[in-house]
Amino acid sequence: MKNIATLREQADELERLLRSKTFPISVKLLEKEADIPANAIRPKRDLGRQIFLCQAFAMARREGKMVAMLTEDMYCFEPVLGYGLAEAPDYFLEGNNRYPQDVETLEAGSNWAREFPRLARGKYVGVLSTSLLTTDFAPDAVVIYCNPAQLRLLLGGIAYKDGYDIISTLSSHAACVYAVVPLMHTGKCQVTIPCRGDQRAAAAQDDELIFTIPIGKLVELLYGMKQVGETGYKMPNVYMMGEQHKLPDSYERLAKMLGMR
Repeated sequence: MKNIATLREQADELERLLRSKTFPISVKLLEKEADIPANAIRPKRDLGRQIFLCQAFAMARREGKMVAMLTEDMYCFEPVLGYGLAEAPDYFLEGNNRYPQDVETLEAGSNWAREFPRLARGKYVGVLSTSLLTTDFAPDAVVIYCNPAQLRLLLGGIAYKDGYDIISTLSSHAACVYAVVPLMHTGKCQVTIPCRGDQRAAAAQDDELIFTIPIGKLVELLYGMKQVGETGYKMPNVYMMGEQHKLPDSYERLAKMLGMR
C-alpha cells in the first residue's frame, strides 16, 4: 500500500499544479475478471444497463467512482474492438461503420477502420477506471481531461527531460480508444480530442482535450511541470502586458487636461 499512498500523493500534486476541474483518471486494463476490485461498479449488474466507456471515465473524473467495464457492460462497440475484447468483423473492416454517414465512400470507411487502434485479441477482458486521487490499484495510464492552457503545461512538463514533442493520431471518433490504446503500443504520451459520444453521452466540454500518460512517466511529468513553472509555464496563466494601444485624440486631450500625461 506504500506505493499506492505515493501514487495518491503524486495525484494530489498533479491536481495542484494543473488546477484541474475534474480528477485525473487512473486506468488499468484487466487481464482477467478476477482482477476486478470488489468495490468496483459493474454497470450491467449494478446499474441494470450498459453504458459508454466514456461515461465510465466521466464517473471516475467527476465523481471519483470506480467502474469496471467488460464486454457485457459496454454500450458502444468501439472500445470492445479497440481494447481487443472481440475480433473485428469484416462488416467493420469493410467500412460500414463510417459509411455513408461520416465518409464519402465505403473505401474511405474501410481506410479508417483498418487504421483504427486495436490491441491484440484476448489479452485483456476489460477496462477499470477511477480517480487517480483515490485509486487503490496500480494503473497502466493516467487520462487527464484539460483545457488548452493546461495541455500546454503538460506538454512542456513531459518535454522538459528529453525535449521531444508528442506525436499523436487525432480522430473525431472513439476518444476512449485513441486516448489509451496507442499508448499501450508505444509507451508514449498521447493527446486526443473528445469524440461526439464523449460530448453527447459523457458531457465532455467544448474546450476540453485529453492528455494521457503511461504511469511510469508520471514522476518525470511532475518534475518537468515544476521546472517549467519557474519560467512561466504554470497555472493560472501569467500574462505579460505589452505597450498600451493608441487612444483616440479626444482621449489623449482629456488625459492631458487631467494631468495624466
